Amino acid sequence: MNQHIKTLPVSVLDLVAISEGQTAKDALEDMVSLAQHVEKLGYRRFWLSEHHNSPTLASSATSILISKVLDHTESIQVGSGGVMLPNHTPLVVAEQFGTLETMHPGRVNLGLGRAPGTDMQTAHALRRTTQETAYVFPQDVVELQNYLKPIEHQGMVHAYPGVGTEVPIFILGSSTSSAQLAARLGLPYAFAAHFAPQQLKQAIQLYRSQFQPSEYLAEPYVIVCVNVVAAETNEEAERLATSSQMFYLNVVRGTKNLLQPPVDTMDGKWSLYEENVARSMSQYTFMGDRDTISSQLRSFAEEVQFDELMAVSYIYDQEKRKRSFEILKESVDQL
Repeated sequence: MNQHIKTLPVSVLDLVAISEGQTAKDALEDMVSLAQHVEKLGYRRFWLSEHHNSPTLASSATSILISKVLDHTESIQVGSGGVMLPNHTPLVVAEQFGTLETMHPGRVNLGLGRAPGTDMQTAHALRRTTQETAYVFPQDVVELQNYLKPIEHQGMVHAYPGVGTEVPIFILGSSTSSAQLAARLGLPYAFAAHFAPQQLKQAIQLYRSQFQPSEYLAEPYVIVCVNVVAAETNEEAERLATSSQMFYLNVVRGTKNLLQPPVDTMDGKWSLYEENVARSMSQYTFMGDRDTISSQLRSFAEEVQFDELMAVSYIYDQEKRKRSFEILKESVDQL
């Protein structure tokens, strides 16, 4: 890391998972409550994901959720983790985020992803094109940047409001290709190690080595997103983490179960193959009490050169999820 770990900024990614026994409205209320809580704790950002055709997540209309959180918080940076750009035209995104920035100056982040965040049929329904939009992602990013610049840098089509807002853009990714794009454009890079850890170190090394300073950023800046399940004891954290493990089992199986309450053991819940795949996906999971989390943070910081930690937490009980983020912040502060 470029800085002493005690000054490490910490942020939150929320997929707005719907827990068993909840409605989507309940999950959205929990989203706002969590954002208010981590703002008081001193977290830097609160980002919301984009997923479609998923009955387990309430995060399809990302810009609307961002607006809701901005309206109910005061200072925390709120943004997308991310907007899946293949699903949208750059002009529409510029208009939406330009509007958010106009309503809440200086508080909006725009994280952009290359994947659709859904299946191909749903992706087609979203954008209604046969064009391989993921392949034009670099051009779409540049087009979007231009819409947010001052009027003298633009063509005939303008994003109102959006012109001149220059909303900060982040490139999201889980591969070396996204790292190269972020480096070439001189933009901050956020890596999704919470579900796709395989290329983390390679992507960050590539990003840092190829980074080209830009009008947006003078030096490379890396955010790494990881899973966190923190509790008063290691034993409690292990039990709470079973909800997260069942969440990833959902992904492995392609099932649509809501976030499940914790269980005493995962024995019998998954096959050896399913366990190995789920654990591989969630390899970067910080789990335990305050001291254990601190130790894991130190080891991680020695392995990976990053500037900001972003945490996602699939904990069934909202109050225990809030406490988990408290313990994470305490773990960083005590280093």
